[in-house]
Amino acid sequence: MKNNDRGQLYTIEGFAAALIMIMTAYFVVNATSIYTAGDTHINDMQLESLGNDALKMMDIAPNGTDTKTPLQNIIEHTPDVDGPGFNTTFSRIINNGTFQNPNTIQYNATFTCRYCSGSVCNINDNTLVINQISSSRNLTGGEHPVRATKWVIVDPPDTAPICNRDGEQAVLVEVLLWRD
Repeated sequence: MKNNDRGQLYTIEGFAAALIMIMTAYFVVNATSIYTAGDTHINDMQLESLGNDALKMMDIAPNGTDTKTPLQNIIEHTPDVDGPGFNTTFSRIINNGTFQNPNTIQYNATFTCRYCSGSVCNINDNTLVINQISSSRNLTGGEHPVRATKWVIVDPPDTAPICNRDGEQAVLVEVLLWRD
């Protein structure tokens, strides 16, 4: 009987084709995996949205009147910013929940304004001043905070100017939020 080695060649060829198909499938599956920001940072996006919504709620006048908003009153409070008022209002909004255990969201709130050297700002007044509003706890460095911001138009009384400026001006309220 004659020895036929064609069967061995077909076996090797089939094994090589199977390896090529498996490797191709592996590369295709790995190449099509797409991670979006929503997949990887949902908690951060929710926390940022919660902070922005809380600041928007605090910057709405009651009953649609022309009176000052709670956020304007907090910043314009004389002689200093009303930190306890901000703490009460902001904490109530961000830690509100329907679960048995309330949220444990911490924050650090500041506002930034342009400091003027005289009663009227000029082109050379480019100094920014960061003023502390309130904080539920200090950052220690191990947290992962997100930032929520809101521009607020304030008109402080002449007896207590903000950043050495009288009259209407815009200040940037920034809140760093993190979960314990």
